Amino acid sequence: MDRAGEQGPLVLLMYILDIWHQYRTPIVFTVLIFCFAANAFTRWRSRRLKTTSSVLATSPNGGSSQVEKAGWLEEKQLSRMVLEGVDLGVEMSVMDKTPAKKLGPFGPRTKSSKTPKRISGSKLDRKPKNEVSSVGSIQPIVFFSSLTATTEKHAKHSLEALRRSLKDQSLTILEPQIHDLSYVDYDDFFITPPKTHNPTQHVSYFYLLLLPTYNISTALDNFLSHLQETHHDFRIDTAPLSGLAGYSVFGFGDREGWRTAEEGFCSQAIEVDKWMARLTGRKRAFPLGLGDVKSDAAERLEEWRDGVTKVLLDIAAHGGLGEGVVGSGDAVESDEEDSPKIEEEVEFKARKPAKRKRPQQESRVDDVEDLGSKARSQIDDAIRPESTSSPLPVDFTTTSSTTSAPPAPKPMVAISSPTYAALTKQGYTIIGSHSGVKICRWTKSALRGRGSCYKYSFYGIKSHLCMETTPSLSCSNKCVFCWRHGTNPVGTTWRWQVDPPDLIFAGAKEGHYKKIKMLRGVPGVRASRFQEAMKIKHCALSLVGEPIFYPHINEFLSLLHREHISSFLVCNAQHPDQLAALNAVTQLYVSIDASNAESLRKIDRPLHRDYWQRFTRCLDILCEKRFTMRTVFRLTLVKGFNIDEEVEGYADLVARGLPCFVEIKGVTYCGTSSSAGAGLTMQNVPFYSEITAFVEALNAALERRGLEYGIAAEHAHSCCVLIASKRFFVEGRWHTLIDYEKFFECLESGESFRPEDYMGAETPEWATWGNGGFDPADERVDRKGRPKVIKPADGVEAA
Repeated sequence: MDRAGEQGPLVLLMYILDIWHQYRTPIVFTVLIFCFAANAFTRWRSRRLKTTSSVLATSPNGGSSQVEKAGWLEEKQLSRMVLEGVDLGVEMSVMDKTPAKKLGPFGPRTKSSKTPKRISGSKLDRKPKNEVSSVGSIQPIVFFSSLTATTEKHAKHSLEALRRSLKDQSLTILEPQIHDLSYVDYDDFFITPPKTHNPTQHVSYFYLLLLPTYNISTALDNFLSHLQETHHDFRIDTAPLSGLAGYSVFGFGDREGWRTAEEGFCSQAIEVDKWMARLTGRKRAFPLGLGDVKSDAAERLEEWRDGVTKVLLDIAAHGGLGEGVVGSGDAVESDEEDSPKIEEEVEFKARKPAKRKRPQQESRVDDVEDLGSKARSQIDDAIRPESTSSPLPVDFTTTSSTTSAPPAPKPMVAISSPTYAALTKQGYTIIGSHSGVKICRWTKSALRGRGSCYKYSFYGIKSHLCMETTPSLSCSNKCVFCWRHGTNPVGTTWRWQVDPPDLIFAGAKEGHYKKIKMLRGVPGVRASRFQEAMKIKHCALSLVGEPIFYPHINEFLSLLHREHISSFLVCNAQHPDQLAALNAVTQLYVSIDASNAESLRKIDRPLHRDYWQRFTRCLDILCEKRFTMRTVFRLTLVKGFNIDEEVEGYADLVARGLPCFVEIKGVTYCGTSSSAGAGLTMQNVPFYSEITAFVEALNAALERRGLEYGIAAEHAHSCCVLIASKRFFVEGRWHTLIDYEKFFECLESGESFRPEDYMGAETPEWATWGNGGFDPADERVDRKGRPKVIKPADGVEAA
């Protein structure tokens, strides 16, 4: 019996294993079918519940307001209530009276139950679109923090000033409010924008923050912590304050203790500006303003307040902050908040309107001389109505033996042409049919306090006060180092329609100011310099093309001078007749890209057959003008083209033209297919040490010829050096700067004058030869926005 009892379980186990081996296939198959059916049933039930909830949200009985009121309910609970016939309005009223018993997914939810709450960045507007104003009302709110009541005083003064400035805009801009950050609940203002009490009124809030900086613990530290925690809270959207119309920050600091931002000047205001940029989705409406409480705080605050007022009026007129610029020029300088993802998204949006072209269309040559009759067919459909009244084309080249009538003038850059698309993609604003304006990367650099171009070191021109434009996008050369990648049109004759100079001047100013305004949200832009940039002081006619190619260049120059805008005109020494007829300019440049005819043919690739005769004649004309205006030879050095064994040839050209100044600059490589086709690579870009060696050799060659020149200044950051005539060496000091007010006085007097008559103050010590040429008041940074360590002279990097 005992043996049989022990073998019983073993026999049962053997029996079960035998059955499993015999029926395991149908058993496994049955289990799989059951699991699949259960999964399908779960999915079907979930979709049914979601459908029921969506029907409830759009039901005329339920009403959108009721769904908003029950927004915290779970889908399952809402569905259960509908299926059971519960009146949602009654249920809401009951629940409002008993908030402690909110319903959870499995019945009443107690206070101890915690469910993550996700806060949306902007509330969905459930009103019909035709009921919402495109602009609505703007509610400015001034926030401040103060321990000694100084900032509070400034905040209240700014509030009254805003009220006076905006009193005529009461329909669109509401009366400004003021709040002390020490007494407000941050959740009411800095997690989501405030909610309006009137649901029919569309209000956009605009934040103004006036903040001091302390080296002790204050309530401002809590505010900064709140902004930082809000940004990093996974339950909150990335930009929860994106519903704001905009924001701007002004900081008060003390330069006696902290001279620069790196040392702590206005550091807390800078931090608030950074976090607000992230929380608002980069809606910085006006650049960060900074003021020293012991010197210029009131002046800087007034500038900042005036700029903010203009922005508010602009938002009220147009309904938003407008466009933004992703870079302007070759270099991209970014701060910590400039994440690559955001930059890519903005760049994608900026390029979205442009239609994609086939590869063969993009690589097509856009030069007018090369296109011939095909170019005419492309721009036939863009002839403007006023073209019939345009003057006949003027032939600037040698006489032709043909007697046929010239073709009707047409636009140089038609809107539908590939040239227009290429130039606008590069950042140009096309004016009329043949002009353009663009801001360079030095403009943005100067606005951010990161240095101006070489013109500031040599001639006192601040880059953020300079407009870069051209009345003619066409050129008669196809230089291998052209920045415009060969996309601008070329030609030896003016065969296009001619726009009036006042149209070009007005369009250039409008385009320039528009691009400056687009930079107001760029991180690091200084409010004081942004305000200065809204008044053009200088004009560089050197953008692209040939300015004196424009038939009415003198009339255009008179429009500049009438508004006291200095003129820096650059030509390529291929139009001697126009150069001889040119009226006085502040400074006249001639590009000297080679010392002999063969080298000039290779590097400039001129279209005129008599290019060398034209070139030398222009040098003679420049020699004649050297006593009526400042003249400059501009040498662009390209290794392998015009450096080796050409110093003596350049010295002979200087002896022939006797310019007031000689600028020597290393070429900037653009990395384009057109440049590569011409044989230009990075190997052709000279080091700054090679530039300085060439300058010293050229200066020695000029001394051997008995010419009174000397090395006056340098700007190593641009890889550029200035040789000047001893006419501007006074009492042992170089005076290469320009007195611009004196220039206009001389011009308006109607009497003849010399370049010495408007010679400015002495060249600053930091700009003279051997000192680098970078303004110590600015900060040099790398492309990631980090302070850059200056290397020894022979290793200085060129921009």
